[in-house]
Amino acid sequence: MSLDDLKSAVPDYAKDLKLNLGSVIGNSDLPAQQLWGTVLATAIASRSARVLRELEPEAKAKLSPEAYTAAKSAAAIMAMNNVYYRTRHLLSDPEYGNLRAGLRMNVIGNPGVEKVDFELWSLAVSAINGCGMCLDSHEQVLRKAGVDRETIQEAFKIASVIQAVGATLDAEAVLAE
Repeated sequence: MSLDDLKSAVPDYAKDLKLNLGSVIGNSDLPAQQLWGTVLATAIASRSARVLRELEPEAKAKLSPEAYTAAKSAAAIMAMNNVYYRTRHLLSDPEYGNLRAGLRMNVIGNPGVEKVDFELWSLAVSAINGCGMCLDSHEQVLRKAGVDRETIQEAFKIASVIQAVGATLDAEAVLAE
């Protein structure tokens, strides 16, 4: 199982996705840990079993055990935070913004990898989950840490392509039944 297997599974009508998958991963300027952590976290966030099965082995091989765990942690904590903060933001009553969340988020303070990497992975997962509040928050932390816009864009480009490939392959699996 590999990136090549995943690309070959993409149907002809979604050729752009196949090409984009190859370029956002194969031609990325991100350092290996940032790249493969982003790939793993967004593969999890895509909720596509096929995408995760195909990309996880290569991500695991390219990441340290700590980075592998941290990328999975980013996907897990953002699955919760994106729902909570997106809902708080979407509710018309601004008083929800004054209430204490009361949710444990310790991993954000001590992710086991460089904070910039974890923030980048959290931003990419937030892009898939559509939480504008979280996107703004993680982007601001990254920018304050000196991360350029092109690097941040790389992360959400990876997220967008992985999400689209997952949706396409999952639809094809249903249609083939």
